Amino acid sequence: MKRFVPVAVFAALLLLLGVGLSLRPGERPTALAGKPAPAFTLQRIGAPGQPFQSRQLEGKVWLLNVWASWCGPCRNEHPVLVDLARQNVAPIVGLNYTDNFDDSGKWLAEHGNPYLAAVFDGDGRVGMDWGVVGVPETFVIDKQGHIRLRHVGPVTQQVLRDKLLPLLKELQGA
Repeated sequence: MKRFVPVAVFAALLLLLGVGLSLRPGERPTALAGKPAPAFTLQRIGAPGQPFQSRQLEGKVWLLNVWASWCGPCRNEHPVLVDLARQNVAPIVGLNYTDNFDDSGKWLAEHGNPYLAAVFDGDGRVGMDWGVVGVPETFVIDKQGHIRLRHVGPVTQQVLRDKLLPLLKELQGA
């Protein structure tokens, strides 16, 4: 009987590994799905003295993209966001999460700024209100101000084409 214990443990580990590999980490649900998006007022990056309030987007479909200058996957998704901003499909607000204020401004100056407003969340409190667990994360907010989608991980061309654009068009009634 003792001979079969290692085999059973190995089989259980293989089963867990198989289940883990079948999960889609970018489709992590949020407890806020369908609920009002947490409101915030934060300092704009590159526009001192001009705070941004999320309520400025009431009645609009918009995206919140959580990013940081130290984040490698954020660098990979950035050209996709720049392209999306050029398409003028929906405003994008960039929530700079637990970063250095000066580094975030330099990063945007170097890589381009796709955001209607890039705002600084240095202590991560706003990100916590949204349930952010890491960067990058992107949320879609509808005209009623409710969170309709949370995407964990970088926005790729495939995510944009298959997930974000269809939802944005649906929410805008196009």
